[in-house]
Amino acid sequence: MGSTQNRFIKQQKEKKKLQKKKEKEERKRERQENNAKGGNLEDMIAYVDKFGNITSEPPEKS
Repeated sequence: MGSTQNRFIKQQKEKKKLQKKKEKEERKRERQENNAKGGNLEDMIAYVDKFGNITSEPPEKS
């Protein structure tokens, strides 16, 4: 009886381990999908106007 109980416990631990690994892969994939859409360089550039305020539009050339 002891060996069957040990086998059952090992199987339960293995199931939990696989479940955690699956959840971790899902979180990793979600992070990669969310991060991919914010990588445009033009969206990250900021300009400073003549008053020192930060704007997203380039300054006018005069």
